[in-house]
Amino acid sequence: MANDDVGGNPETGHHRVASMMGHNLPTDAEHEAKFERWSKKRTFVRALEGTYSHMVKDLFTQPRVYSTEDLKWKGGPAQYGKKVINPQQNAVTQAIECHVDVYSPGGVSAKHGHMNSAVFYVLKGKGYDIHDGERYDWKAGDAMIVENACVHQHCNDESDEEAVVLVFKAKPLFLFMHLLFQKMVKYPPKEAPAGHEDWTPPKEF
Repeated sequence: MANDDVGGNPETGHHRVASMMGHNLPTDAEHEAKFERWSKKRTFVRALEGTYSHMVKDLFTQPRVYSTEDLKWKGGPAQYGKKVINPQQNAVTQAIECHVDVYSPGGVSAKHGHMNSAVFYVLKGKGYDIHDGERYDWKAGDAMIVENACVHQHCNDESDEEAVVLVFKAKPLFLFMHLLFQKMVKYPPKEAPAGHEDWTPPKEF
C-alpha cells in the first residue's frame, strides 16, 4: 500500500486508510450520481419512539401492497434498480429490504461484497453470477442465494433480452448490529453493451 494511502494520528494509534473509505474505491462522481444510494444520506434503521400501543397501531395501518409502477428506475446505462421496500421509504418493516434490478442485454452489475446475504428471484431472462470466483448459472423462475460476505457480480448473457431480478435481504438487521463492511471491487460499466446503446428499462416492472 502506498504511503499516501494512509493517514491519521500516530500518537493515538488512530489510522485512516484512504482506499478503505466509502465503498473502498476512489469516488466516482458519475456512478454515484446515477446510483444515489452510494452517495446520498440514507436511513438504514428507523428509531422506535412513542408508546407501544401507538407503534403497533401505526404498523397495522401501513399499506400491504407496494407497486413498482409508482417508482422510477435509477442507475444506468446497463443496470437499473427500483427500491420497493426499505426503512427509509416504508414504515411497514425495517427487518428486510426489497428491490427490483434489471440488466440490459449483455449487461453486468457492479462487482462488490457485503456482510448480509441476499435472495435473488429471477423474473425474466437468463444469465450467471460469479461468487468468489465461481460461476453459477440462472434463468427465469430460479431463486439464487448470495451468501454472507461473498464478493459477487450478476451477468446477463442474453444478447437481445434484459434480465430482471427481485431481491430480498435482511440488510437493515445486519447494519443495526454494526456488520457494516461493504466492498466495491468494480463499478458497473459506464457504457451500454455494444448494439444496445438505446436500450431502456422495461415499463411492465
